[in-house]
Amino acid sequence: MSKHNHPFHLVDYSPWPLTGSIGALTLVSGMVMWFHKNNISMFMLGVTILLLTMFQWWRDIVREGTFQGKHTFKVVNGLKLGMILFIISEVLFFVSFFWAFFHSSLSPSIEIGMLWPPMGISTFNPMQIPLLNTMILLCSGITITWSHHAMMEKNFSQTTQGLIFTVTLGIYFTILQGYEYYEAMFSISDSVYGSCFFMATGFHGIHVIIGTTFILMCLIRHMKYHFSNKHHFGFEAAAWYWHFVDVVWLFLYITIYWWGS
Repeated sequence: MSKHNHPFHLVDYSPWPLTGSIGALTLVSGMVMWFHKNNISMFMLGVTILLLTMFQWWRDIVREGTFQGKHTFKVVNGLKLGMILFIISEVLFFVSFFWAFFHSSLSPSIEIGMLWPPMGISTFNPMQIPLLNTMILLCSGITITWSHHAMMEKNFSQTTQGLIFTVTLGIYFTILQGYEYYEAMFSISDSVYGSCFFMATGFHGIHVIIGTTFILMCLIRHMKYHFSNKHHFGFEAAAWYWHFVDVVWLFLYITIYWWGS
């Protein structure tokens, strides 16, 4: 079975889809236990199972693509299409939050006093931390693009520098977002404004953490010489994802922080 006359990758038997689904079930059940029983142990077990599964599953994919040569041009084209469709699905995910925000803000209901923001909500100043975070993400978009172009030019050191800057800016953004949440004068339960604000910005924050991890893994792989200027789809996918995170934040800043406040 190791010899075939087609360019496609027929994957080997793997336990990771099974362990991943078990981890997801444990995680969600643990969240229910956490919310209703104030017991976090099952939730942490689910997180541990998922993290171990992700590490080992992605380790296998790195081996297949980097050392076993199973990521042919045909396979990489399929991976690119899959990543594009995944990002489109993420765009539609955020569209639902923007839809809810505009539905509530353009025609405020009588329950919230027909005002937007609702009475009693003290919003953030868009010229302070939100503007700084916008500049951080725009700069990170520049650094990841610089890193990608350096890789295409076979410039190892500049690729490394660009990735380090991008990871640093992503971590800095997350710290500032956490500080902003800590200082917030309203919570997720404060009317539809609080719900829309924390759902949209919170899920964006989760995407920033995922994207930062993605780019950090690319940095580690780059330091281990896994990439070349012709074969670096893992890096390319991380860059696409990061640009998507940047664009979503621009919409969040303009609509929720600036216009919505």
